[in-house]
Amino acid sequence: MSVLQSIAAALTPVGLLWTLLLIGVATFLHELAHYALARWQGVAVHSFSVGMGPVLFKRRWRGTEWRLSLLPIGGYVEIDGMAPEEDGQGGLRQATRGFAALPAWGKVAVLLAGPLMNLVLALGLMTATFAGQGVAVPISDRARVQSVQPGSRAEALGLRPGDVIVALNGRDIPETRTVGGQSRPGWEGVRDLLATSGPKTLTVQRGEETREVTFDWQARVNGERQLLGIGYGPEVTYQRLSVPNAFATAVTTTTEAVPQILRAFGGLFARFFTLDLSRDENVSGPIGTAEIVSQAASVGFWALVQIATLLNLSLAFFNLIPIPGLDGGRILLVLVGSLRGRPLSFSQEQAINLAGFALVMLLMVFVVVRDVSRFF
Repeated sequence: MSVLQSIAAALTPVGLLWTLLLIGVATFLHELAHYALARWQGVAVHSFSVGMGPVLFKRRWRGTEWRLSLLPIGGYVEIDGMAPEEDGQGGLRQATRGFAALPAWGKVAVLLAGPLMNLVLALGLMTATFAGQGVAVPISDRARVQSVQPGSRAEALGLRPGDVIVALNGRDIPETRTVGGQSRPGWEGVRDLLATSGPKTLTVQRGEETREVTFDWQARVNGERQLLGIGYGPEVTYQRLSVPNAFATAVTTTTEAVPQILRAFGGLFARFFTLDLSRDENVSGPIGTAEIVSQAASVGFWALVQIATLLNLSLAFFNLIPIPGLDGGRILLVLVGSLRGRPLSFSQEQAINLAGFALVMLLMVFVVVRDVSRFF
């Protein structure tokens, strides 16, 4: 199977459409928040584009040219005074009107609005999930298949996301088991089963159907540990919350997730600077994201809502990283200028933004290359 065939097998048309929709909505609302805070302070917005690249359709409304562009991979707003202006001699200089004329707090408000919109959207989606679907309560004696790696042994055996493993080699999974003198949840026994070679039987429930999946297993081949190709965790039941309790739980969950998100971005940059192309389950590129969304689409509505929540959280915190070219980097430059009592010179800001933009572009290329490399 070629690389392109492997990538195509990992994705589905419905998953691709959902990926574009989820990312498109998250990006549109992000840019809309920048637009709203600029207009609220009396700053003109020359254009607002949904998508990037060549413009397919445009219409002027309320002083802004609203565009629909060819590439559905984001969007942008062109805020007056944010980009340099002509100096009358064929060159460029720092703008003196619009955004550039705002006080420091006004600039920070415009820049911070986008990430905050994504954070608010994530909290709203999480609240809806906890109130509509409920809070997940793990069931320790059942292992739920969360993902199946394309082209893996698991896929060949017919396992699918959503399958529930209820017995191993004909024996029901216990609620707890003792490993090294410590009590562990029973569903983790799947890992121990696959750590040894020999005939294996998984008893799998799919809806109302129960079936036996029997196969011969080699735990190691030529010294290399073999992988069945499934991601799994405990089966869960859901307990619905009232809206106030759901919101409070969403805030708590988001707060607890911040260190994990920061560690994930830290790991990404560490891999980037060391050119480590090994797969990282914590950060996915565009293909990995589309693959996850494809799997979520096959599971159901609430799985897609959870993916949308994670996308918005990631977009919020990634944009706050203090790298010039991102919202966080622009905020940092505003704060540095405020502390100095005067903004950076045009040449200084231009050099810093160029370096930051180059870093972000290289990082995006690295993520895409790492995403594709796992199919070789």
